[in-house]
Formats: sequence, C-alpha cells, structure tokens
Amino acid sequence: MSSRLTIALALAATSSFVAAGPCDLYSAGGTPCIAAHSTTRALYNSFSGSLYQVRRGSDNTTTNIAPVSIGGVANAAAQDTFCASTTCLIVQIYDQSGRGNHLTQAPPGGFRGPESNGYDNLASATGAPVTLNGQKAYGVFISPGTGYRNNKVSGSATGDAAEGMYAIFDGTTFSSGCCFDYGNAEINNLDTGNGHMEAIYFGDNTAWGSGAGKGPWVMADLENGLFSGQGSKQNTNDPTVNYRFLTATLKGGPNKWAMKGGNAASGSLTTYYNGARPTAAGYNPMKKEGAIILGIGGDNSVSGQGTFYEGVMTSGYPSDDVENAVQANIVAAKYATTSMTSGPALTPGSSLSLRVTTSGYDTRYLAHTGSTVNTQAVTSSSATSLKQQASWTVRTGLGNSACVSFESKDTPGSYLRHYNFVLSVAANDNSKQFKEDATFCPNAGLGGSGTTIRAWGYPTRFIRHYNNVAYIASNGGVHEYDAAKSFNADATWAVSASFA
Repeated sequence: MSSRLTIALALAATSSFVAAGPCDLYSAGGTPCIAAHSTTRALYNSFSGSLYQVRRGSDNTTTNIAPVSIGGVANAAAQDTFCASTTCLIVQIYDQSGRGNHLTQAPPGGFRGPESNGYDNLASATGAPVTLNGQKAYGVFISPGTGYRNNKVSGSATGDAAEGMYAIFDGTTFSSGCCFDYGNAEINNLDTGNGHMEAIYFGDNTAWGSGAGKGPWVMADLENGLFSGQGSKQNTNDPTVNYRFLTATLKGGPNKWAMKGGNAASGSLTTYYNGARPTAAGYNPMKKEGAIILGIGGDNSVSGQGTFYEGVMTSGYPSDDVENAVQANIVAAKYATTSMTSGPALTPGSSLSLRVTTSGYDTRYLAHTGSTVNTQAVTSSSATSLKQQASWTVRTGLGNSACVSFESKDTPGSYLRHYNFVLSVAANDNSKQFKEDATFCPNAGLGGSGTTIRAWGYPTRFIRHYNNVAYIASNGGVHEYDAAKSFNADATWAVSASFA
C-alpha cells in the first residue's frame, strides 16, 4: 500500500467526515476524480464553491447553493429562504473537480423528453430532504421524464480506458423503467451500440439481466444490456438491496470490471461481481464515449425513477482499499431521513375536507363525481351524498409512510390517485404503481397559509384545481393546467374537519 493511501485511509477513519473527502481519497490512491456531483455536501475537504443551482417559480431567478463551511454540508437554509412560498427546480449540479463537468438539463435524443422542446424535466429542489450529521440537505428525486447530462466532458474515460465511479441512491425509490443511471454514456444522446456506455444502474428491470430475488438490483448499464455479472442473465451474487441509503460502485478496465454495493449508513461494501467483460459482441474491448448522465439511459430513455445524493467518476481503476476508504467516509457522513412534510400536520385516521383558497372560488371543495376528481360548492346544508364526496380519510402513505394517502369517505377502499397527471378516485389494487400514485406529501401552503399537497412520486407537481378539475400540476409546465398564473393560490388548500 502506498504511503499516500495509508495517510488517506487514516484520515478516513477519523471521527470528522470532512477530514478527507471521497475525492481526496481517490486522488491519494492515484485515481483522481474527473467529476464530483452532489447536492448534499462537498466531496473534497477543501471545497467551498457552489454545489448546485436552483431556480424559483415566482420570478425565474436563480441562486447557487454552497456548503455551509469548507468541505461541509450544503446550505439548505439558504435554499429554503430563496424558495419560500414558491416552487424551486434544480437547474444545474456543479462538478467539484475543477474540470467543469457540470450536469444540466438533458437534451432530446433517441427518446425525447416531456418538455415542449424535447428536453427532459428538471428535478424539484425539495423532493428528497435528508440530514448529514444532523444538518439538513436535499437530494435529487428523479421522476420519469427527468434527467441531467453533459456531452462535452473533460478527462472522462473513452474507448477501453479504465475508470471508476460510485453513487449514493435511495434504495427504496426505484422502478423497472429504463433507465435510472449515473455514469459514462454516448456523446450524441443516441444508442450507438454495445459497449458504448459504462454506468451504474439501479432498479428492478429484468429485460436484460437480474440478480437474486425480486430486486431492485445494482447493475451495470453497458448499452443494450443491464449486466449483473459476466453474462446477460442472472447473477445470484448480485442481491436484492433496499437500504434506505445505498452505496453503489462500478469500475471497468481492459477486459475486467467489478461492481459493489453496501449500506451507505453503516458497514462495508460487498462485491457483487469481479471478473471479465461480457462475452457478447461489442463489450470487449469497450467503446466508451465519455459523456455523463444522471437519471436517464444513454439514448435519453426517460422512464426510470430514483433518488441521487452524490456520485463521482474517476480516471483509472480504483483499488479495493480506496473504495473501502470512500465507503467509510460515506458512513461517517451519517446520512439519515428527515420529515418529508411541513406545515399543518395531517394525522392518519383523521377525516378532513379541502377547501379551495383561490379568490372567487373559495366556496368550493375538493370532491369527486364517480372516479372524476373536481371541485364542488359545498355547504352545511348540502346533500349528504355531496358532503361525503367532499370528505377524505387520511391514511399513512401507501407508497411512503413518511407521507399520506387520502381514502374516499363514501367509497371505502378507494383512494385519491393521479394517472397521467389527472386526479381520480380508484380502488387500491395493491400494485407498487398505485400505491406510489396515491401518496402525497403535505407542505406549508404556497399561498402563504393553508396546505399545499405534493405528489410523492413527482415532487415538482402539486394537487391543483384548474377549470374546477383536479390535477397534479407543475408551476409553469407544458400542459394547460400547469399555467403559472394563479398557481400558488390554486395549489393551496384550507384544511377543515370533514363534512361527513
């Protein structure tokens, strides 16, 4: 072991997780970071620059968020102040390596993004709150249709050159969609063939390969294949993982690659695969192109879902010692959950009605007619049936217990859910998709009082009434019901005891 690495490992073992950042450790091991992305903390012990940029919906102004102190945790308080009483999006995730390999809104490619110009959506700045050593920060919640990219990267591995990478994900947020990735991809947003990518994938897609159990799994996206091991089939050494904070590593060089994972909050890494490249044509030698993607596939496939907190890419093939030191650093950062909600508490088991706060419509309540969710004028003298249609029982969130679900008062077993961004009332089919679509996170009202209700799986979207119909809408998005005019008022609800 080199003297530099010995010193780095000693630093990693100290009680202060900023004594040596992950990229300090990689550098000491001779495999320096060529890109370092995080919205939660500095990844070098001397870094004090901007971590990411947010844009608020009220006036489209942007601001940069830096660590509270050199080498420390992101200044979430500065973001909260800037984004108060409006919505905020993550516009850019800065590269801390000094190479300028920043991640910005992904452009269209083989698949077009959902925006009118074909670009991908940007992530909510508040969709993934966490704490590090007790200090609040925000991750990047990737909903289907959201993605970031850089096609002009300095220093990334191309061809069959060696590289390494790691990422911290939420191991409980995933989908089978293609593809929630972080890593090396094509420079033209298209599928250019086998071996043109090398990225960490997380999800439970089984179209190309799988691990043990039902998933989700950490796998390698090498283009036209998600690999859990040497072949494109099942590797039973690649376990189903559901750590709330998951460390995933991937490294590749000439005819070799390795993949590891572990609990980012405790313990060490486990090797899931370490061996030769796949034998299928195109993967040996590799033909990596060197772009960097987050949340999407190399051809801009945009149906993946996941949450990203931090990740790096390196030059060269990192040693096991370095990866173990980085894992120790991550554990010492003490990632932990925090409240997903704010404002007036909505208590599971209680019953409520939600009144419109928009001027001129404030006698209307969120209700339903059959499966259609709308707003209707309701008073104490209204028919019992209408009172029931405008009443909801709060339940623990079906898709995430940190948030809530709304059971229809007059149709027990049926819940408020969104489908194609339109709200409806439907019977719970116990599917993962239904449970996530029926989960909402109440927050302090954008209108200055009351409650704004965010869709858990699409944190840029909030329950909003538009022409007396209810949607999950984004502030200034591409649909008519996303119109910025009156958004704050339309997405703010006054909570009262239920009519029924």
